[in-house]
Amino acid sequence: MAELKSFKEYDVDWEMTPEAAVTLYLEWGNNCWLNEFKPVRYRSDSTTYFVVNTWEREPKLMLIKRTSDDAKELAILPLPDHLRGNFLEHIGNNKGVYAPTPEIKDWLRTQLSN
Repeated sequence: MAELKSFKEYDVDWEMTPEAAVTLYLEWGNNCWLNEFKPVRYRSDSTTYFVVNTWEREPKLMLIKRTSDDAKELAILPLPDHLRGNFLEHIGNNKGVYAPTPEIKDWLRTQLSN
């Protein structure tokens, strides 16, 4: 997983979900100051987070950097076999873009710190 090591200096928001990212960055004004994630105030604001994309046959982990202007895929890698079964069961084998489970987050943290 040499690819992930090159991103260990990024400040990953481990609590960010795909839904919260859309609310914050694509639906400005749809978020209250009292929520877990504070509203985006500037075009330069950004968040870096992981998602699991299951739209294709093989699930992928993606490191995303989102701003109000775009979302850049910084890294894309296959979801490891030992994590795949539990994750697919967790989401009911549905297609979509999901937040990583705690098990996947732990694995990602390990990969980033190696």
